[in-house]
Amino acid sequence: MSVDRIDKTAEAGDGGVTTEAAAAAVTYYPVAPGVRLNVRSGPGTGYSIVRVLPEGSKVAIYCQTPGTTVSGPYGTSNIWDNIASGEFVSDAYVKTGSDGYVASRCAL
Repeated sequence: MSVDRIDKTAEAGDGGVTTEAAAAAVTYYPVAPGVRLNVRSGPGTGYSIVRVLPEGSKVAIYCQTPGTTVSGPYGTSNIWDNIASGEFVSDAYVKTGSDGYVASRCAL
């Protein structure tokens, strides 16, 4: 099952991200067990799904940005992780070991 939940209206934006500086210090984090995670074109559930990560995936977080608030296995968060150019996942489904930011803010 693909997951993400809408708790607030998505914010508008084009989802463009600059990740050049972040590429040097990338850490991979596991997606919650048993979850097929929707990857969105921007930081919110109102953005289109560009692909779905399979169960057991790990993601690199290049930068993070606030967006739609989502509840998941790792709590409720408005933080969205940029995992590739134009690709975002809710931090509530990624085990970062923190309730806050673990990467720099995205330049949107």
